Amino acid sequence: MTRGTGRSGNTAAPRSVDVARLAGVSQKTVSRVFNDEQYVSADVRRRVLDAAEELGYRRNNAARALASGRTRSIGVVTLGTALYGPASLLMGVERVVRDTGYALRVVNTMEGDPAGMAGAVDSLLDQGVDGIVISEPIDEEAIPGDDGSAAPRLNVPILVLGAPSPVSAPLVLTAGDGADLMAHTATEHLLELGHMTVHHLAGPQRWYAARDRLDGWRATLTAHGRAVPPPVEGDWSAASGYRAGRELAEDRSVTAVFAANDDMAIGLIRALTEAGLRVPEDVSVVGFDDIPVAAYVTPPLTTVRQPFDAVAQEGLKRLVHAIENPNAAPLPSSPPPVDLIIRTSTAPPPNRTIPARGRRTAARSRGGAHHPPLPNGGPATHH
Repeated sequence: MTRGTGRSGNTAAPRSVDVARLAGVSQKTVSRVFNDEQYVSADVRRRVLDAAEELGYRRNNAARALASGRTRSIGVVTLGTALYGPASLLMGVERVVRDTGYALRVVNTMEGDPAGMAGAVDSLLDQGVDGIVISEPIDEEAIPGDDGSAAPRLNVPILVLGAPSPVSAPLVLTAGDGADLMAHTATEHLLELGHMTVHHLAGPQRWYAARDRLDGWRATLTAHGRAVPPPVEGDWSAASGYRAGRELAEDRSVTAVFAANDDMAIGLIRALTEAGLRVPEDVSVVGFDDIPVAAYVTPPLTTVRQPFDAVAQEGLKRLVHAIENPNAAPLPSSPPPVDLIIRTSTAPPPNRTIPARGRRTAARSRGGAHHPPLPNGGPATHH
C-alpha cells in the first residue's frame, strides 16, 4: 500500500480519526499514544502505532503547538568550533534531542564576542523554543561599561553544560561538571605509579574546563603533600603541546605530565621523543578526552575518557521533564562516570616495577579503597 493514501485509496492526508478507526480505539487514545502519556497498554499503543504507520499518519505539530502553547523544540547555544570536546558534546545533544521527538535549533557563538550569548538566546526565544541548552565553554570578558543588567533573563527552562550559568531563569539545570574529579583521577594514577609529583600541561584558562582540570590536578597534589610545579599553558592544539614538550624536556627532573587534552599530549610526546626522552620509560604522559586516535599513537595514550553521550542523556532527560512538567520538582542529577583508560604511555618512574595495565572506572566513593579527598571537600574516588 502507498503511504498516505489509506485503505480507500483516498489521497487526502490521514487524520488522527482515521488512525483511531483503523486501530479500533478512540481519538483520545490516539492522542495519548502520540503524547506518550501513561495509562495506555502496550497492546493498544502497538495497534495505534501500526495503524499510523500503515496510513502514513503524521501528527500536526503546528496545531499541537497552538493547543499546548509549546513548539516541541529545544534550542542550543554552542561555541562555533571544531575542537573535539565541544563538537562531540553537541553531537551527543543532537542525538538525544531527536530521540525525544523534539526539534533542534542550534545557534553558534564566536569566541571573542561577549555579546554573542545574549544574541543567540534572543534568536532562540524569537523562534519559540520550549527550553534552551547552553554549551558555552569560554568565560568571555564583559563588554566595557556593561553592568550585567543586559544579561539574558529567560522564562523557559535552561540546561547549562559544564560551566556556570551565564543567564537568569526560573529554572537552571546543570550537567557535565566533574572535570576536576577526572583530573584528580588522572593525577592520582601517576602518583600511584610512584612519581613524586606531576607536571601539568594546561588548556587556555579562559575555558572553564581548562580551569577545572587545573584545579583538580593542583588539589590532588596538595592533598598528597606533593610539590606543585608551575603549569605550562597551551591552546588545546598539538602544536602548543609540542612547544610545551620542548620546554619540559629541558628539566630532566620531570617524570610525569598530565595534559588537559589528548591533542596537546600527542604534541608533547613528539617533543619529548625528539629530545631523546622515552615515553613512558623516562616520562609518563596522561591525556584527557580519549579522542579516536589516542589508542593508535606511539605509544598508545593513557587518557581520561569524557562521557559526552552520558552527559547529554542525563541533561536532556532532566530538561524535557522540566518542560513537560513545569509544576513538578526537577529530576535529581547524578554524577557522570569517570573512566581512566590505561594504555602504554604511563609507567612507574625509572627503576620502579610496572603494575598490571587495563581500564579503571572511578566513581564517587561509596566504600572500597580510599584515596585522599580533594582539599575543597570534593569527592574521593575508588577504582
